[in-house]
Order: sequence, then C-alpha cells, then structure tokens
Amino acid sequence: MKGNAMRGNQLAFGSFGIKSLQEAWITGRQIEAARQAVTRHMKREGQLWIRIFPDKPITKKPAEVRMGKGKGAPEMFVARVSPGRMLFEAGGVPLEIAKEALRLAAQKLPVTTKFVVRRDYVEE
Repeated sequence: MKGNAMRGNQLAFGSFGIKSLQEAWITGRQIEAARQAVTRHMKREGQLWIRIFPDKPITKKPAEVRMGKGKGAPEMFVARVSPGRMLFEAGGVPLEIAKEALRLAAQKLPVTTKFVVRRDYVEE
C-alpha cells in the first residue's frame, strides 16, 4: 500500500477525528473495539462516524494441513488504511471529551494516529 490517502483524508461529518499516520490492515474486531471505547466514554452523547469499512476478506488454511487442495476459508475481513486516512469522526460533544474518547479508540488500533480538529471549530 504505497502512498498517502487521496480520498477520505479530511473531516467530512464531525468536528473532531483521528487520522492514520501509517499504512495497515485494520480488522473488523479492532474497529468494533475502538467504537465501543468511544461510545462508552462519550456516554452515548454526541455522534460518532466510522469512516473505514472492512471489505477485504483474508483467508487462512487450518493448522497442519498439507499444501494444495485449494484456497482456505475466509478467516476475517480487514480495511486497508493508508497514511492520512480519516478513521473516526466525532461531533456534538466538548473538545476535552472528544479528545479523550478518540485517544481511547486510537489505543485499540494497530496504527499511530493524530487527533484532528475542524478549522472553523469554536468552543461553545
């Protein structure tokens, strides 16, 4: 996965977001763990947008199986992430709550991330 993200690299929905700084495969389980961490910290206030979707199937053959006999069964689904890709966005909550919630989400992901605030954001 060479190069930076050309699309999905700016805030589109919320006032805050986390942006990937590395390329990686992020599994559906990792996305769900991050989503749960954010919604628990925000106490179901505000809104959360997940900007990535795991649409690439990864197959695996069972342990101790000989070569040949076709391709393995789908094991999991992953989302391809390039540097600069917006992963999660949040809105409708104060800056401190959003910053901490997205920090908790970033801990669940296998990439380094950067917290981003909308340019025209004004603290109420």
